[in-house]
Amino acid sequence: MSAATSRQITYSPAYTIVPTYECFNRCAYCNFRTDPGKSPWLTLSDAEILLKSLQNTGICEILILSGEVHPHSPLRKAWFDRIFDLCKLALSLGFLPHTNVGPLSFAEMAQLKTVNVSMGLMLEQLTPILLNTVHKNAPSKLPKLRLEQLELAGELKIPFTTGLLLGIGESSADWWESLEAIATIHQRWGNIQEVILQPHSPGSQQTWQFPAFDTHLLPEIITKAKEILPTEITIQIPPNLVQQPELLLACLDAGARDLGGIGPKDEVNPNYPHPHYQKLTEILRPANWELTPRLPVYPKYDDWLFEGLQIIVKQWRNTIQSVDFNSDSSVIL
Repeated sequence: MSAATSRQITYSPAYTIVPTYECFNRCAYCNFRTDPGKSPWLTLSDAEILLKSLQNTGICEILILSGEVHPHSPLRKAWFDRIFDLCKLALSLGFLPHTNVGPLSFAEMAQLKTVNVSMGLMLEQLTPILLNTVHKNAPSKLPKLRLEQLELAGELKIPFTTGLLLGIGESSADWWESLEAIATIHQRWGNIQEVILQPHSPGSQQTWQFPAFDTHLLPEIITKAKEILPTEITIQIPPNLVQQPELLLACLDAGARDLGGIGPKDEVNPNYPHPHYQKLTEILRPANWELTPRLPVYPKYDDWLFEGLQIIVKQWRNTIQSVDFNSDSSVIL
């Protein structure tokens, strides 16, 4: 396909590592968590074996995704240290860490900045009504606390991904309010790389009995989001949760330009496997969309990174376009 006729849709070749599924929150729609003390923490030795098996497969992003330990728990420091050490290990083996582990203190975020090229936290929704329903037993889902994370990331110059979870009891007016809050923070700090629009998709572990979000509303929401958000923020949609090819294409036509981190398993939505790279290509190519790999940090933010991180990022920028993602040896998609 010629450059003149193709249009680029990006994704990050990624693998998710989970330090622990234990979480003190009990979000009613969650398909990820286990109760504290009910699952072992990932050891550094096991992580090293796993990460070494992923070398030379085309994977660039290691997403560190964890259940949350209460800020005042005696295990908080051990939990944070494990996350930091996993990031450091991933870096030492040539990967680019991106951490999403819930709200963090300023000091914790500052420390993680030294071993991450970007970080993230879903805003989900700002409306306080959810604190009486799906977030009733989720103390870290306070809207003020999550907005503060976006502000802290801006103050610390951390490239950041956030997003909305759609269909958990909010109204359409709540979508626009949440997007406007993200836009305001970005206008102040310029730190928001991407906004994910994630439709609630029921899973086998959740306790909340509520239907899936109507994904046919996504193109309209994307169009409105484009009007609210600054133009440099990329809108991301998860292709495993938008499974109808014609709807996926409609979302791209409406302005979505990224498909997120794609790997063997979506840990947050384990009932919805990621589509294979080749399958996505078959959907996109007839409409002149070209699926293009990217790094978990956008080029405009490279100079926000510490020097050691910049060196690794530069090496990846020189090689990622030449990776053969159709190779049978690739484990990523």
